[in-house]
Amino acid sequence: MNTPNKLTLGRMIATPIFMATMLINFPYHYLVSLVLFILASLTDMIDGQMARKYNMVTDFGKFMDPLADKMLTTAAYLGFMFVYGGGKFSWHIVVITFIVLFREFAVSSIRLVAVTAGGKVVAANMWGKCKTVSQMAGIILALGVYALNEFVTLSNNTFGLLDTVIIILFWVSAVLCVISGAIYIWGGREYIKNAK
Repeated sequence: MNTPNKLTLGRMIATPIFMATMLINFPYHYLVSLVLFILASLTDMIDGQMARKYNMVTDFGKFMDPLADKMLTTAAYLGFMFVYGGGKFSWHIVVITFIVLFREFAVSSIRLVAVTAGGKVVAANMWGKCKTVSQMAGIILALGVYALNEFVTLSNNTFGLLDTVIIILFWVSAVLCVISGAIYIWGGREYIKNAK
């Protein structure tokens, strides 16, 4: 197994650890979550660049790299459902998480059909990459705000304003989820049509 694929597997292994640090209440747990998420996100950038630069692109990497991204970002959204649970943004997080999960299941299903029907691994498109970057940026900002609040108690007004910005960013990434998912489904229609 080459180094980019090892980084992808490392990101997958880090995901449940990241989610545990997000949900288990211990001193500075949001800071630990933030650091873990940033490190895991960096492996996403590094493994892709390394695979392309050193000609180490594999079918395994094409399939598992987007899956590792989905696991990491979905874990964060599920964690935020608890963080925002019962708050004024709770329904936003639930709907956004549903959109993300629906899109990821649909896209993953098409990728499996494409492999089965045509033996082709469909790589992520540019819209999907924009979606992932926007998700990671929003999640990093959200974790950063909560980590900051562990050190300096933010006023209710400041915290409320930052939460609003975070929710807006999450909605932007949800819209990108829908766009990238629709493009992916449209591009995979031939595999769906020819599936047995």
